[in-house]
Amino acid sequence: MRKILQLLFLLFSPLLFAQLPQSLIQPAEETHMFDEYDGSIYKSIRYKDASVIDEKSGTFDAKLRYNVYSDALEFKKGEDLFMLSKNPTSHARIDGDYFYYCNFKTQRGLKRHGYYVLVELHEKYRIYKKYHLKVKEPSKTGAANGNNTAGRVQIKTKYYLEERGTIMELPMNKKELLATLSDKEEELKKYIKKERIKVKKEEDLIRLVSRYNALKSTDGNRSRSLLTRRN
Repeated sequence: MRKILQLLFLLFSPLLFAQLPQSLIQPAEETHMFDEYDGSIYKSIRYKDASVIDEKSGTFDAKLRYNVYSDALEFKKGEDLFMLSKNPTSHARIDGDYFYYCNFKTQRGLKRHGYYVLVELHEKYRIYKKYHLKVKEPSKTGAANGNNTAGRVQIKTKYYLEERGTIMELPMNKKELLATLSDKEEELKKYIKKERIKVKKEEDLIRLVSRYNALKSTDGNRSRSLLTRRN
């Protein structure tokens, strides 16, 4: 899978990499509201070597970091902070994560725009993960005794099944995931037991969705959409 994603990037790449042009970035503001909190709002605190693919102008070298709070790929130029323009035609690769800015919607039609990381590419569906920030506010109880608890930020990962621009969250709990894929629940239970699937493992989650797709594909004239579930 990783080789396929790398090939897709190379298909859009010129032979030589150039520096990131001004046309693909825009000014950004530093985020300071969590400076006193434990944890970090960045996937990586330091800027890392990255490749930016713009479908219109080519491939560029850059040093980027992902700000989970602002959902932005940040770029430093001297002392000035910029971010990659949020555009569906511009993608970035950082440490093996392939960031795509997507204009998705839920099954109820709610918009879910933002950066998603592609982890599985299938001719019919895709699996993405998205980083979310969990914030625990500081505790002020016991202030007179100096027993305040510092706030904390923690980066969490959620997984989504995408089909033709519509997404459905894939729970990381076996019971909830089987309920989500309820039309094939019994078959998937057997598969999980036989293959010793751990749904919290990315590789196993991909395998389970692949199995679900295979089961749906045997339904004859019934809908083969993975996002349409009927008992």
